[in-house]
Amino acid sequence: MKYRYLFARRIVQITIMVLYVGANLLGWTLLQGDLSASLVLKTIPLADPYAVAQMFAAGAVVGMDVLMGALIITLFYGVLGGRGFCSWVCPVNMITDLANWLRRRLGLASIQKRFYMDRNLRYWILGLSLILSFAMGVAAFELISPISMAHRGLVFGMGMGGGALVVIFLFDLLVHENGWCGYICPLGATYSLIGKFSLIRVAHDAEKCTDCRSCITVCPEKEVLHMINKSSESVLMGACTNCGRCIDVCQEDALNFSIRSTEKQPKDRV
Repeated sequence: MKYRYLFARRIVQITIMVLYVGANLLGWTLLQGDLSASLVLKTIPLADPYAVAQMFAAGAVVGMDVLMGALIITLFYGVLGGRGFCSWVCPVNMITDLANWLRRRLGLASIQKRFYMDRNLRYWILGLSLILSFAMGVAAFELISPISMAHRGLVFGMGMGGGALVVIFLFDLLVHENGWCGYICPLGATYSLIGKFSLIRVAHDAEKCTDCRSCITVCPEKEVLHMINKSSESVLMGACTNCGRCIDVCQEDALNFSIRSTEKQPKDRV
């Protein structure tokens, strides 16, 4: 099925949002709370590790349930999911995907060449947010997080979520390709670090690859596909979002999800 991972991601993202909204409006108990802290069936805690790190830096007293929730999330993405939160859970992903699809359709790729950004910027913002949390005594990024604002707006009908999403959409469309997720978002940087050694990875088969570059065109983190048409190996960089875009567009079935492998096999040259 073409674009099977795109459809799967949208189903997961929308289902999560529906469950949160249902909990708020109808009292459902399957998934209550928000992306910062949740309860599954009123029993299993889930918490955003980045938000908890900010709370620690701010000097807040963190409950055992929150610590347990952060540990569960960290173990899940650290062992299995990689940076999958960004593409399978985060609601902002739907907005950035739309912006970058329009960017390609409208031929706006040349804008990026006039506006340079370093991908390490997100890690600097991550570190700065923890320093500011320590200095201010509050979770600094949570005060301005477009992700939190958008989620609260969708679930609770409050805040400036709509405005935040519009700004991100226009930034990705008119200023820089994949600008928010790929260069700025400290939450994405956090999951890049957490999921660096996760087991589920995209694997490349160089024998099947025709070097059409379709995968690189749609990939939000293009540097992770450095092996295309060169060697058969897994994508091992933590920046990979495990979105499956590259798999969806590969006509030769040269890319698929697999268990990570550190072995590298060069492509045979004729």
